[in-house]
Amino acid sequence: MPSLQPYHGLSRKLVLAFDVGTTYSGVSYCILDPGEVPKILGVSRYPAQEHVGGDNKIPSILYYDRQGVVRAVGAEVLQQHIIDQAEEENWVKLEWWKLHLRAKHLASSHIKDDDIPPLPKGKSAVEVLADFMKYLFICARNYIVESHASGPSMWRSMENNIQFILTHPNGWEGLQQQQIRRAAEIAELVPSGDDHASRIHLLTEGEASLHFCVTHVLASDSLSSTPIVASEDFQEETAEESDHQGIIIIDAGGGTVDLSAYSVKLSAPREFKEIAPAECRLQGSVFVTQRAHMFLRAKLANSRYGTPDMVEQMKELFDKTTKLRFRDANDPQYIKFGTVRDKDPQYDIRSGQLKLVGEDVATFFEPSVEAIADAFQKQQQAARKLTFQIKHAFLVGGYAASDFLYRRLQQHSAFADVHLCRPSSHVNKAVADGAVLSYIDPLVTSRTARYTYGVECLTPYVLAFPTHQERHCTRVLAPSGGFMLPNAFSSILKRGVQVSEQQEFRESFYKDQTSFSGLTKVKVPILAYRGDLLDPQWVDEERAHFTTLCRVVADTSAIARSLRAQHTTNGESFYRLEVDVVLLFGLSEFKAQISWNDKGVEKRSPASIMYDD
Repeated sequence: MPSLQPYHGLSRKLVLAFDVGTTYSGVSYCILDPGEVPKILGVSRYPAQEHVGGDNKIPSILYYDRQGVVRAVGAEVLQQHIIDQAEEENWVKLEWWKLHLRAKHLASSHIKDDDIPPLPKGKSAVEVLADFMKYLFICARNYIVESHASGPSMWRSMENNIQFILTHPNGWEGLQQQQIRRAAEIAELVPSGDDHASRIHLLTEGEASLHFCVTHVLASDSLSSTPIVASEDFQEETAEESDHQGIIIIDAGGGTVDLSAYSVKLSAPREFKEIAPAECRLQGSVFVTQRAHMFLRAKLANSRYGTPDMVEQMKELFDKTTKLRFRDANDPQYIKFGTVRDKDPQYDIRSGQLKLVGEDVATFFEPSVEAIADAFQKQQQAARKLTFQIKHAFLVGGYAASDFLYRRLQQHSAFADVHLCRPSSHVNKAVADGAVLSYIDPLVTSRTARYTYGVECLTPYVLAFPTHQERHCTRVLAPSGGFMLPNAFSSILKRGVQVSEQQEFRESFYKDQTSFSGLTKVKVPILAYRGDLLDPQWVDEERAHFTTLCRVVADTSAIARSLRAQHTTNGESFYRLEVDVVLLFGLSEFKAQISWNDKGVEKRSPASIMYDD
């Protein structure tokens, strides 16, 4: 892959990317100077870090006092004097709070709201996200000012035009994106209003990780002239096969595991297209710890070491040490929590250490492994329908550091014919660095619809259609005089279809009213069908699989005032509004317009997209 090209802009610009994770978070940035080759840098100095040289990430933890005021964030919460003060003043420690924002449609039978630490009284998850992003922004500003020559003046020259790249899991949709934007405004990253909203760019973690892998793996000298990751295990490919190849990015984080499949055109100019619906599973590393916690509570229920405080301590030690070191299910594991005087042999506690059977520890990981394998196979099958063979996968993210996870996936039958690559350096920076790269040099030219999208509507009753005959008793009389059937579903975009960024999808609507005053606003609910039917026709047949994705709202008062009365066969007058709703699905966020015909000329007007909280 060619190196980054010099920046062609006319003025200096700062790009800040926030990777807000369930367990750890970080910031990467790039100062774009005209004529200079961009350089991706990371904020590697935060308050209260233990390592003198700094670190690229901080814990996603906050302390709030009883009044809901932030008292400590990130590495600050690990300081002993902060811990003591928090205990004395009854502060609320908040971790794993990002899971409160999770999309409710994601499979989550293994987690309930009660399993997540509750939010402080009077605080919403959006407000917590805003508090955390505000802290990240302050840390980034201080780091940049302190680390660059003429830092203060340089910052002042850029601060009013900072481009923010905010990443989120693959499974988050419009509602969660709306919440991120709201949090960015509360955090004062940008002033409120449409004029500044364009400085906030949302990106999936999977797509950000792709950009990281392209730069740090695919662009390496050993890979640049050969099929992506050459291996002796693979048969030699023909020139035609090697020109287009399929890859899957597995971003394993604290809360979610995101999988994204792309076709890669290796010959110049290279291009990347999403070839399968993105997958997102709530099976990140925190759920390994959650399962360990449940196991410890059950195992030590009748031991004097089974008190809630002691089990909580063991859980935290498991999370910080045992889980990270675990490599082989045949080896026993230990949680060192006490002194040599602490022992209870009946419960495998000796010299202040709890012994765990390696196979038991392996079971904590197994649901994650199976979820990843299942998602991988779904994407592999979708890619095959487009004649792409997935032979290479890349495991990145904080959870990717687990040797056991990596080895277990390698051994899984789902990866039998796949080379699973784990980049050797900075995999925990994949999302933040990749997000900056996506702004500088965007690679993805098309994306794949995750669901079938459309609208619920009335459809003209046609006696000759058997399905219409079955619904004869539900027909209604329209103002125009014809019979209509309710509960019909009209597809706009079907699951699995590749969509380019500027590709438009439109649906024609008409609405009849006896007075034009009822036609001054259009509000069209866009539904997402999440079931298995290839071509759903009726909403009431699988009501549970249809959800309202958003509502497209537009002011049509100017159009309504120009309408002329029409007449039914009975001579009654009515007004008909005819418009097209134009949707762009190929971007990271949905966009909408309305279109209508005015004396043979197409006219357009902006439309708002609204999501229900």
